[in-house]
Amino acid sequence: MKFAILAVGHKPPAWVAQGCAEYVKRMPRELPVSIVEVKPESRGAKSREQLLAAEKSRLMTALQGYDRMIVLDERGSDLATRELADRLAGWMRVGGDTAFVIGGADGLDESLKMRADDAIRLSSLTLPHALARLLLCEQLYRAISIVRGHPYHREG
Repeated sequence: MKFAILAVGHKPPAWVAQGCAEYVKRMPRELPVSIVEVKPESRGAKSREQLLAAEKSRLMTALQGYDRMIVLDERGSDLATRELADRLAGWMRVGGDTAFVIGGADGLDESLKMRADDAIRLSSLTLPHALARLLLCEQLYRAISIVRGHPYHREG
């Protein structure tokens, strides 16, 4: 099983890339995480719907080969870390590769969100997309650590 983070956006700041690389490196070999940058659509005179449709097309191409799509969305499930670990454990039991999708500045196309297997949110706060990417990397690492039986300091 493998995980991917598909993020619409430009190259993140160095501190985000370094932080993500650190958590990706810590993941167990049998559960690798990759980060795929998906080019955002150039704005020009395009409507929001046109921008999102173009990004959806790029995301659909990047999603080929993944069995499960989880979108990050402000209206998604608000999970505690233990709940994310439980979901990951369930996905691992079922098998199949999982892609987590982070939209661009205008979000994600509604039809793409409707196709998702699940929607989660990282926070009720508004986060820059680069920071959301880093937080997701950290939370995947933490959740997998819990699944693998490492003690979680918030329990007890």
